[in-house]
Amino acid sequence: MLHIILNTTAEQTARLQALQVAFAEVCNALAPVVQQTRCWNRVALHHITYHDLRQRFPQVGSQMVCNAIYSVSRTCRLILQHPNSPFNITSHPDRPLPLLQFLPSAPVYFDRHTLSLKEGMLSMYTLDGRMRFQLTLKTEDELRFQREKLREIVLARTPQGYQLSFWLAALDVDEDKPAGFEAEMPEYVVVHASQPKESPAIQQATAALF
Repeated sequence: MLHIILNTTAEQTARLQALQVAFAEVCNALAPVVQQTRCWNRVALHHITYHDLRQRFPQVGSQMVCNAIYSVSRTCRLILQHPNSPFNITSHPDRPLPLLQFLPSAPVYFDRHTLSLKEGMLSMYTLDGRMRFQLTLKTEDELRFQREKLREIVLARTPQGYQLSFWLAALDVDEDKPAGFEAEMPEYVVVHASQPKESPAIQQATAALF
C-alpha cells in the first residue's frame, strides 16, 4: 500500500470534502436496498440500483456511482462475511440483515476513469471538475506502478490532511479480495443491528429505488 498526503489549499480541501459527503450519501441510498434484498454482489447490485441512483444523484457522475456501489459491496463483504465479524451471516442465516450507515468520513473509492497519474501529474475527479496535483514519487514507487497492478485507490481524510492510498499488488494476487480485507471493522460505518426508525432520507432512497 502506497500512501500520499495531498498538499491542498483551503478551496481544494472544501472540494474534496464535498465529494466525500456526496459519496457517503450515495452509499446510504444503497444500504436499505442491500438490507431488503440481501444482495451485495457488486454486479447484481449495479443492475438493481444504477439507473435510479444516476437520476437521484446526477451531480456525482456515472463512474462515481459505480464506485459507490463497489464501496458498499466491499463493506458488506467485510461486515457480513468476515469470519471475525459479529454480523457474519453464516452464523445467523435467518437473522434480518443489519442496516449500514456510512458516515461523512467514509473513504471515497476512485478508479482509472476518475483518477490518473502520469508523468508526476495527478488528475482526480471532483463534483465541479478535475483537480490536479504535482507529485514527486520515489524511484522505487515509480517502479511499483510500472511492475504491479493497481487494485484500489482510496481517498480518506487524516489528521495530516487528505490522503490517497494506492493498493499495488502482484498479478497473481486474488483480485476479488479487496485491500485490507483482514482489517478491523471500519470506523466509518455504523451498523444498526435492528431496524431503526427510518429517516426521511432513507425512506426517500428506498422509494426511489423500487
